[in-house]
This record gives sequence, structure tokens and C-alpha cells, in this order.
Amino acid sequence: MTRRPAHDGGARRQTGREAGTRTYPRALPIVPVRARGLTVEGADGRRYLDCLSGGGTLPLGHNHPVVLEAIRTVLDSGAPLHAPDLASPVRDAFVDELLGTLPPALARHARVRFCGPGEADAVATAVTLVRAATGRTGIVRYAEGMSDAALTGVGADLGTDTGPDAGPRARPAGVLLAPVSEEGVVPVPDDRTRRVRRLTAERSVPLIADETGTGVGRTGAYWAVDHAGIVPEVMVLSKAVGGSLPLSVVVHHEDLAPARRGSRPGAFSGNHLALAAGTATLAHVRAHRLAAHADALGSGMLRRLRELAAAHPCVGAVRGRGLMLGIEFVGAGGAGAHAPGVAAAVQRACLRRGLIVDAGGRPAHVVRLLPPLTTTEEQAAAVLDRLADAVESVARGGSGPASPEPRPR
Repeated sequence: MTRRPAHDGGARRQTGREAGTRTYPRALPIVPVRARGLTVEGADGRRYLDCLSGGGTLPLGHNHPVVLEAIRTVLDSGAPLHAPDLASPVRDAFVDELLGTLPPALARHARVRFCGPGEADAVATAVTLVRAATGRTGIVRYAEGMSDAALTGVGADLGTDTGPDAGPRARPAGVLLAPVSEEGVVPVPDDRTRRVRRLTAERSVPLIADETGTGVGRTGAYWAVDHAGIVPEVMVLSKAVGGSLPLSVVVHHEDLAPARRGSRPGAFSGNHLALAAGTATLAHVRAHRLAAHADALGSGMLRRLRELAAAHPCVGAVRGRGLMLGIEFVGAGGAGAHAPGVAAAVQRACLRRGLIVDAGGRPAHVVRLLPPLTTTEEQAAAVLDRLADAVESVARGGSGPASPEPRPR
């Protein structure tokens, strides 16, 4: 009896066996079987340029040689693949490389805490940390490019008088700041970031920088807080920090260390494959100045995206930082509410042209581009050619002819 390939009908079987809440399988009906760098090959033999990058977990793209070599070295060494919170050469190398990338003022007083592998685990760990350290419970979330009025509200929550009759409110345990909102790709302006830092420092409220999606060079600086030149008390790291494997870390100032010891480690806080992949990725981004490359390449891509916006009324704001880019789609003629239907149509049209992009925002009206930091200018041009063709096709009300499939690089 001939056995069918493992990928034969995989997308169809997934629909019948897995929960239907996942959005990627519905928007991207691809069964990937091979991948390298920016290129993914599906089971149907088609090749795609992948600007999703695993939601930002692949800063070096798919199967980068330094990551594969780091993983093979651990596998061949005979070391345990998993040793929760126990000292090991692999763990020590990761912490050493990580500390070398942090803002020096934090690195000199830093403590590193491993937690569950997901980004939500890291955020929860950071919140628990500042609550225990301050004895307070409230958390102020600052994100989505808050307005001046909203910033005043944050100041009020931190104990700032907002008027002649307004007394100070109770201080929160911490302020959680995302330098760039991932859903809609909305950067917080640097002056706002510095103002929040100043408010929190004046009132001894720990500032938590959520770098789960922005760290390791993604925004054109090694850490997104570097753009504003601030030093938070806590940094939440995930996605790219594991070099494609699940890993989350909380880095915090030593003054926030709990007085009572003995908390149990997370079940997956010591995975040696993720630590090795993370070390190799952090070092490669640093040594090859990939953050600066992302800054320069992203600036060029933004310029061309703004030209696209000027030519098509359905394209609203174009924004982003480094290689974290977003194209907002609006109603007919450029007026009215956000248009998630247009963004979804553009995503489908991109896929037909051999380009994988994401759709985010609330509602999902933003097409997101997260190409690997290793993307070349030639590859970026190919990405933008296919995106422009997709937008023009949707603006005309059709799918248009598909562009030639991208070849592997």
C-alpha cells in the first residue's frame, strides 16, 4: 500500500481536527514543507516570500545557519535538552550575551528571570514582580500612540494633580509600555516615551517595557526603548529572543528582586535548544549590525509605501519603525471607518502573488510587514512590487494576474 505524504490534505484535516478560532490557517491556507531565509515552499510546490516571520519570532528568517548550528551543537553534546533553572554552560552563555545587549545602566544592576515560554507568561511574570516589590496592585497600560489627553490621564494615575481641585490618586504598581503596538503597528513617539519615563521615575513607579515584539533589532535599534534613550526598571522579552524557538525572559533592576526566595521555576524555563538558538541569534544581530540594517532598509520601504498611499485613496496611514511596518486601509474614497475587508482582500491578493503578509489591528484593517532582519534590498523590492500589485488589483475591484513566483534565495 502506498502511503500518502504527511502533508497531503493537511490543511483540510486541520480544519476538521483543530479549533476554528485560529486566524492564520483561514487567511493563509498554506502547508509549508521547506523554508530558508525569506522563502517558504508549500506542499503544492509554490514558493512565497514570507513577511510574517512567525509573527516576529524569526529575526534571522527561516532555518538560518547560525541557529541550526547552535541547535545541532547542543543535540550532539549529550547535554540535557531541558533542565529548569539549573546552571549550565548553555544558560550561562545566553545570559552573558543578553546582558551585553541591554542598556548599560540596566545591565549593571540587572537580574534575569526565566519564565514560561510564551509572551503572556513574561508579561504576567513582570506584573507579579512589580506588585510584589511595591505592595500595590494597579497596572497602567500605555500603548497605541496615546493622545495628549490620555497621557494626562496616565499622569493622574501616577499621582499628578490634573486641576486645582484634583487630589493625587493612589500610585499603581507599575506602568506597562509597549514601544510599538503590534496589532496596528502604532509606534509611541519618543517624546511621549521620555515623558512617561520621567513621570514614573519622579513617583518611584516601575516602568515595564514590553519588548516582546519589538526587541532584538526589529525596530531599527537593538531594543525599541533605545530610540528614546530611556532605561526602564523591567524589560519583557519574548518572540525573537529565542531565535525561532519558544523562550521568554524578564530582565529587571536588582532593587525589585523579591525578599523571599523559593518560588518554583516555570516548567519550560530551561530549554537548552531555545537558549542556544537565542544566544546565536542575539550574537548574530549584534555582530552584523542588523538593527542598523533594519533601520536603513525599513526607512526605504516606508518611503515607497507612502508613494503607494498617495496613489490609492483606500490606503490610509503608513507607519512603523525599522522592519515593523503597517499599512492601514480605509473606506471607499479614503473616507469613513477603517476597512478590514479591504485589508483582508489585499492579504489574499498578496498570497496569490507569492507574498505572505499579516492583517492586524482592531478591527483587522492593517496589513503588517515583518520581514527578517536579514532581508536584502533586492528582496525588499520584490516584496514591495508584489504588495503594490496586490493593492492596485484590489483598488480596481479584482484580483488581477499573479506576479511570477519568487525564487528561493
